[in-house]
Amino acid sequence: TAIKKKKHKILLSFISKVLDSQLRQWLEYNYNTKAVNIEPWLISLTQTNQDFDYDEKQYKRLNNALDNWTLPIQEYLANSANCQLGENQYRVCLTLRTPKTYKGKQLDWQLSYGLQAVEQPDFVVDAPLIWQWAKNTLTIGNRIIEQPQETLLKGLGLAARFYQPIATSLNLASPSVCQLNPIEAYEFIRSTARQLEDSGIGVILPPGLAPGKNETRLGIKINAQVEQPQGERLSLKTLLKYNLEIAVGEQTLSSENFQALLAQKSPLVEINGQWIALQPADVKAAQAVLEKKNEIINLTVEDALRFVTGDSKTLAKLPVVKFSASGVLQELITNLTENKTVEPLPEPVGFQGKLRPYQQRGVGWLAFLEKWSLGACLADDMGLGKTIQLIAFLLHLKQKGAYAKPVLLICPTSVITNWEKEVNRFAPTLKTLIHHGDDRSKGKAFQQKALTSNLIITSYPLVYRDLETLQKVMWEGIVLDEAQNIKNPTAKQSQAVKNLSGGFKIALTGTPIENRLSELWSILDFLNPGFLGSRQFFQKRFATPIEKYGDTDSLHILRSLVQPFILRRLKTDINIIQDLPEKQEMNVFCGLSAQQAELYQSLVEQSLREIDKAAGIQRRGMILTLLLRLKQLCNHPILLQSKPKPPSTWENFSSQSGKLLRLEEMLEELISEGDHALIFTQFSEWGKLLQPYLQTRLQREVIFLYGATRRQQRQAMVERFQNDPDAPPVFILSLKAGGTGLNLTRANHVFHVDRWWNPAVENQATDRAFRIGQTKNVQVHKFISTGTLEERIDQMIASKKELAETTVDAGENWLTELDTEQLRNLLFLERDGVMIN
Repeated sequence: TAIKKKKHKILLSFISKVLDSQLRQWLEYNYNTKAVNIEPWLISLTQTNQDFDYDEKQYKRLNNALDNWTLPIQEYLANSANCQLGENQYRVCLTLRTPKTYKGKQLDWQLSYGLQAVEQPDFVVDAPLIWQWAKNTLTIGNRIIEQPQETLLKGLGLAARFYQPIATSLNLASPSVCQLNPIEAYEFIRSTARQLEDSGIGVILPPGLAPGKNETRLGIKINAQVEQPQGERLSLKTLLKYNLEIAVGEQTLSSENFQALLAQKSPLVEINGQWIALQPADVKAAQAVLEKKNEIINLTVEDALRFVTGDSKTLAKLPVVKFSASGVLQELITNLTENKTVEPLPEPVGFQGKLRPYQQRGVGWLAFLEKWSLGACLADDMGLGKTIQLIAFLLHLKQKGAYAKPVLLICPTSVITNWEKEVNRFAPTLKTLIHHGDDRSKGKAFQQKALTSNLIITSYPLVYRDLETLQKVMWEGIVLDEAQNIKNPTAKQSQAVKNLSGGFKIALTGTPIENRLSELWSILDFLNPGFLGSRQFFQKRFATPIEKYGDTDSLHILRSLVQPFILRRLKTDINIIQDLPEKQEMNVFCGLSAQQAELYQSLVEQSLREIDKAAGIQRRGMILTLLLRLKQLCNHPILLQSKPKPPSTWENFSSQSGKLLRLEEMLEELISEGDHALIFTQFSEWGKLLQPYLQTRLQREVIFLYGATRRQQRQAMVERFQNDPDAPPVFILSLKAGGTGLNLTRANHVFHVDRWWNPAVENQATDRAFRIGQTKNVQVHKFISTGTLEERIDQMIASKKELAETTVDAGENWLTELDTEQLRNLLFLERDGVMIN
């Protein structure tokens, strides 16, 4: 027993010290309190250093204060008769009652006593009834109160230590109430009530007088509108025309009404049956408003949004009790803050495609914010078509004659080619200019080219390098794709992007927040500069309270502030699911890296010289070998090695391959959305490299199934991926080993990183995810290296359905029958498709 007690003591000591250390870290805070005598003590409680220096006098004051503060708890714990007194069920309660009027004269306020049920505060027994009942048990309905008189007296004795009028009333034999003049009642409301509540005494105040959120105060009503000058665009900085009124709740006060209140010379006044505590600071501020009326401050549309979202709560040092708007300002506020669906826009003239209903709503939303010069963040889930919504929006601007200057689109290097292809496909009337590569134009040459183009596409790194050139163009608008690339506000490319000026601003991203709220601030600061304040202000006002202390009020206000500028639809939304096909297939165009391009060109030229000299079976074999090597090269140059092995470091590994760079970006986004993916490759050597690389980059386990995987291990992998809640989100499979016979319906993304050029084989692999039991929409991503044989063969498969169903479906053998010139036309490298590192 002694040993057990010793172990128990050691364990308690350990837990106590661990908790103490952890709590000090969590609560670490630099207090700045006016009560200097307790500041060192407060700091010592919330810092790892527990020491604090007090002289004897200071220590004595602190000790007395702590004794008084903890006295109710100490007495409660020390008193063995608590259960007999009923204190575990009932406590003393003080109810402040407003004064009655007798013959036109206002009587005193009353503080009446009683006992309150702890678990049901609405149940209060008044003191007169308690004093009338002489027995030790008071029964009211189904409630029994033990020792009611003793419980009441003991509670009043404690309350008397805090408030002298109560102490005076205890001179009576059966104290039930004490009388208070307006000054005493005001002091009770503002300070004493809280002290009593902290000591476990119930306090009930008249409606509207309790300090805090529901307190009725002097406030301001704002009635606002905007006047739009002819030909001038509205924006967040547009000034409001407004007038102010002093109010108490919903009751407006004229100047005469207000002066009549002051004439009462009481801190507590009644207005239409509602009592209000006139705080000196509020009275002074209200007098200033009435004197200056509408000359207080310049208010803008931005201020209006802050008032209606609750971020700004005061004006001229008074709470804003109501903000009302009219005209176009009311239209804006209603659409932005009440989640009102804006008018969807159908396909504009020149759009070569069909918009789904939710995409039409997205285009309408972009157009609505552009009308007000407000920045917009389209944050739809991956696969919902952010690209075509943006393209349709640009054509909408062109259709209404609001596309006079070029638009700048900034995106990751890996998707430049994809953007060019998509624009040419859906909006062939838009003239695009790719600002990329060593031969890109600069200075005046670039300006001339830009002015004759509709859309200029460039990359984030080049914005920083070519900032001076880009700043010389007056942009119709600036669009950021994968806008999380500016999540670090101190990064050079983020600062460069924010130094560009344009009419409208749009950010496209599936992940507006990846780790910290500062990332959201950076994107919103680009879209609507200053709306969320400076970075330092945002950190202090929102990020720290929310991330460190879990402040839900701040989170609610922040959400209300940013919600008007962020449109995020999820694949799981019921009104989105019904718009989506069960299976979406899309090509992902990826440029070659400079290294890949050089090797590709060299391999084609050298091989064609040798093929030209060969014939028959030898020639066909050489062609198939070349095709195989080119497909491997399009994946990554490392696959050209006879026995590729993982490098000593993964640094710069993805920069050698356009496909890998894009694959990594897409996997990061889908994992952040909680999705699961299958990655098919026909090369097991590539899978063996992809697995450790992706595990390192994604910081997640990745599983790989290929021909050498044992049957038992293979089944365990499938079972785990399908059913384990903590299963890896990415499953790599070789096309032959994983293309048939597996049920992997947990995945809602399928990646074909290299092409089999046999649609039947690819479809079989896709059907591992898209089959009976699949409850989600499946997105199929087919990777294609631009400017290479991959793109040309894909075009042939897409455009020649009959050929695809007859010859191409048979595999690659049909390619061996092409003559050398036909092969050259098929294999040559278009330099425009090269992705510059």
